[in-house]
Amino acid sequence: MKLIDIKRKTKNEKRYTPKMGILYTRVTYIKKRILGMPVATLHKYRATYYWEIKDCKNCVISA
Repeated sequence: MKLIDIKRKTKNEKRYTPKMGILYTRVTYIKKRILGMPVATLHKYRATYYWEIKDCKNCVISA
């Protein structure tokens, strides 16, 4: 078992954008883990329908 490792996990989320409205998309999280416990999220991004990679900062999670 490594002391520090980085894991990537993809899950489906419901997002809201002003231009498109509600959007169901796959969001990939890259997390840093120490001894198997998640410590910090380093980056999260999503892929569009045309396989462009976009940052999740311009997309707000709807409640």
